[in-house]
Amino acid sequence: MCTIIIADDHPFTLMGTQEFVKSLGYQVIDLCSNGIAACNSILTRKPDVALLDMNMPGMNGIEILEKMGKHKCNTHIVLLTMHNETSIFNRARELGVKGYVLKEFATKELEKCLVEVCNNHTWFSPQLNGLLVVDEQKNGTNELDKLTFSEKKILELVAQQHTTKTIAQMLFITEKTVENHRSSIMKKLGVPPEKNALLIWAIKNGAV
Repeated sequence: MCTIIIADDHPFTLMGTQEFVKSLGYQVIDLCSNGIAACNSILTRKPDVALLDMNMPGMNGIEILEKMGKHKCNTHIVLLTMHNETSIFNRARELGVKGYVLKEFATKELEKCLVEVCNNHTWFSPQLNGLLVVDEQKNGTNELDKLTFSEKKILELVAQQHTTKTIAQMLFITEKTVENHRSSIMKKLGVPPEKNALLIWAIKNGAV
């Protein structure tokens, strides 16, 4: 029987996913509400599968994949996410993700995904085929494509008018790290170093 840990920062989603996975006959050995806890749990408990939300405080799904690669961890990572961006999906594949399930189709697809992944196969949502093509056509020259996943996350929080201090607390990083990311974002986007310039850009360009 496959052992599984589940990580999601939304309590209702976390508990609902747990009940669904248990109903399929799998053993859920841990639940995590942020990326750092999920990363530590994978390294210490060594589950067969880690079912991770993409966006979590502390570390996101891509960052956890990178960490597991450095540790040569044998746990199979499955991302359960709302993201259908080509850049994120391709990066996850480069890092060896075993499964990629879109949340809106999870009820129908998660069972199939777990069966394949527990048998050491990869499984990606078939819905991605059409969605990723549309994404490439629509966003191929998008300014946001210049940013890393972490920078996009911080820009989104800036657009929501969170302060540097609040962003640092939400993401479990230092204020200095947030400031470094902000500087990098502004350089990449060509935003002038003026007060509230990044916030204005983010709102104007729909980064919320």
